[in-house]
Amino acid sequence: MRPVNNWYVITGAPSSGKTTTLKLLEKKGYKVFYEWARIHIDQELKKGRTLKEIRSDEKEFQRKILKLKTNFEKKLNPKELLFMERGIPDSTAYMKMLGAENDKALKEALKNCYYKKVFLVELIKYEIDYARTESKEEALLIDSLLEKSYTDIGIEVTRVPKMSVEKRVEFIINNL
Repeated sequence: MRPVNNWYVITGAPSSGKTTTLKLLEKKGYKVFYEWARIHIDQELKKGRTLKEIRSDEKEFQRKILKLKTNFEKKLNPKELLFMERGIPDSTAYMKMLGAENDKALKEALKNCYYKKVFLVELIKYEIDYARTESKEEALLIDSLLEKSYTDIGIEVTRVPKMSVEKRVEFIINNL
């Protein structure tokens, strides 16, 4: 039996507008939490490390992000309505890309993982930035792997079509 909570996930391929969507939800008064991979990368860059150094061992990088997510979620109030950028099953998609989807820590984390609903935002236009290492083709593959990562463990996924961020947020709020 999976735990019950009031948490919503905003996920999608790299450069799909997750952060922008969350920022508008936050502006509207919702509690939001941003992506752990980017938080970790930003912290490490401030220490003087390069992106290449941070992601030199991609499997280890993904394990670190999984650990950050699972430790964080343990501290959340299950009754509080909140949105988070990426959930634990996102790690499944990234580990699958690395051929490591049978990782023991990942399998354990998925056992107690649940979200009220997952919103998968469609990729609008792929853009490279300081923290992204994926190609556009990999981003499209990640999109399909993300949906499967959630549905495989019985979590409902609602696709958010390509539209303005204002309409995306309206769509999400209307589909809570």
